[in-house]
Amino acid sequence: MHRSIRLIAPLAAAALLVGCTTTDPYSGQTQRSQTGTGAAIGAVVGAAAGALSGDGSTSRRDRALIGAAVGAAAGGGIGAYMDRQEQQLRQSTQGTGIGVDRRGDDIVLNMPSEVTFGFDSSELTANARNALNDVASVLQQYPDTRVNIAGHTDSTGDAGYNQRLSERRADAVGNYLAQAGVSRNRLNMQGYGESQPVASNDTEQGRAQNRRVEITLSPIESRFQQP
Repeated sequence: MHRSIRLIAPLAAAALLVGCTTTDPYSGQTQRSQTGTGAAIGAVVGAAAGALSGDGSTSRRDRALIGAAVGAAAGGGIGAYMDRQEQQLRQSTQGTGIGVDRRGDDIVLNMPSEVTFGFDSSELTANARNALNDVASVLQQYPDTRVNIAGHTDSTGDAGYNQRLSERRADAVGNYLAQAGVSRNRLNMQGYGESQPVASNDTEQGRAQNRRVEITLSPIESRFQQP
């Protein structure tokens, strides 16, 4: 590893460990802000790219430092953008039964089937439509994210039928968001049937967790690149 990168990497690692913690006013849980984490990762990546670039007119150390600064700004920008979006989504979905989970720079909305659909149905409930109206309102304020919608079922019944049901449910959520004003260019709907369980299908509690629609919001990284 180049000496300049060795100098920067410990600082970025420290930022990753320290981060920025906040208390979610809606759940009361302590959370780590992703802004500092994104900036630290961006600094390391930028330093590496900077150190390996150039034609020799600028020292490797200077190129690494410039790359680190640019990378930190880009990484922090994504983190801050997703932090704000996450906070608004937590507020808008409070009390709806929809879970909000942060996974790196991604935000995952978990919509259990009992909240969104009736038994063996792909028709959204009135409560689900109301919640999706609020979600759509937030998504329109943050156009620099992709919206991936995944339908899942438990393993009860025929696998082929479950696959088709998961597809219809993912389509129902995506189509409703589009009708509520979210650009279709941002939407990707996919059904996974019973292939991706998050709990055991041997118990009713586990099967209930597996019957879900997940909306994953991912930043469009090209929108955050420095000119």
